[in-house]
Amino acid sequence: MNIPATLRFTKDHEWVKLEGNIATIGITDFAQGELGDIVYVEIETVGKNLEAEAVFGTVEAVKTVSDLFLPVSGTINEVNPALSANPELVNSDPYGEGWMIKMTVANPADVEALLDAEGYQTLIG
Repeated sequence: MNIPATLRFTKDHEWVKLEGNIATIGITDFAQGELGDIVYVEIETVGKNLEAEAVFGTVEAVKTVSDLFLPVSGTINEVNPALSANPELVNSDPYGEGWMIKMTVANPADVEALLDAEGYQTLIG
């Protein structure tokens, strides 16, 4: 199980990489493994200012559709354009080419309050 020490994580299996006040967000290796083959990613919240825990999109796998929850409050700036043609990038490279959104974080300190790699490992067992 790949859990990069440089990222922060949520109990809902999203990861966050913060650079300044811009966060890149995706789902974890654990989450993509549980979902199975991802066939579609729908995110229609670009430009919206959302609160932490708000649903910012959905990910559709062969057998299920799951909501994506925003880890911290802020404004969604960008959706990964590669996912429309290649949603399987979430399976093959969840922490790299399979990122989902980039957002401006309202309070960067909120990211520090999320789980670190050790805390996430404990969560998933």
